[in-house]
Amino acid sequence: MLRHEFQPGRLVAGLALTVAGILYAGDAADLWHTPWFTAIPLVVGGLCLAGAVGVAGHAIRRRRG
Repeated sequence: MLRHEFQPGRLVAGLALTVAGILYAGDAADLWHTPWFTAIPLVVGGLCLAGAVGVAGHAIRRRRG
């Protein structure tokens, strides 16, 4: 198995989009009601947080090397 460098920004982005998908899947299955505008702040906030985490991770890797 090839090793790759850990990229925490992609992890955070994936988690934010997965949570948005789970919210709407639960709404589609009539488990709960999710308003249509919930995805916008969740996805935008998750992507902004992922960008910040990615920049911080890159700065930490650059300082170490």
